[in-house]
Amino acid sequence: MIRVLIVDDQTIVRAGFAALLNAQADISVVGEAGDGREAVRLAAATSPDVVVMDIRMPGMDGIEATRRILARPGADALRVLVLTTFDVDEYVYAALAAGASGFLLKDATAEDLVGAVRVVARGDALLAPQVTGRLIREFTRQRRNQPQPPAELASLTARETEVLMLMAGGLSNSEIAARLVVSEHTVKTHVARVFTKLHLRDRAQAVMLAYESGLVTPGDNTTV
Repeated sequence: MIRVLIVDDQTIVRAGFAALLNAQADISVVGEAGDGREAVRLAAATSPDVVVMDIRMPGMDGIEATRRILARPGADALRVLVLTTFDVDEYVYAALAAGASGFLLKDATAEDLVGAVRVVARGDALLAPQVTGRLIREFTRQRRNQPQPPAELASLTARETEVLMLMAGGLSNSEIAARLVVSEHTVKTHVARVFTKLHLRDRAQAVMLAYESGLVTPGDNTTV
């Protein structure tokens, strides 16, 4: 059962999301919050697996709430899915930089939302197609500032580096396995080692690091 906390400042939106998610056999809504501060409190009290987080709220916004929720002890397995009407570059990048695992616009279908919760719950990254291009442009802008690649990249083997690049290209474990002609279990082992060596939570952070460090650049043929 996937335990979900819904955070949105509009009561009717929260109620709609809760009804939709509670109707799923494998999802249970364990709490609803109307602002960022309440979200931080309820996340500690209810221990959800996934937080569906709005960005623009009075008081503490969703980005700061995400940062605080994921920083608390014991939150390693918790995932945040940012759901918003705003597809502005700064929000996309800031949400993922705060540790969010997914970004979905509120005009997504009910099926998209349910699927997104399941995707991030199992540890995968999710970006709405509408925002992927904006995110890559932000990565490119950041790269122009010539950030120094993290030293930990040097600790990766050649195959681990290849797996990281393919993850950044949007490939799933099964797609990486097919590309490299190895088993999916082998890919999972490489992914786990990449996360450990680079101190990453999930694939969203792996994608960010790969672009920010220049390991992957927009237009590379690793993308699908």
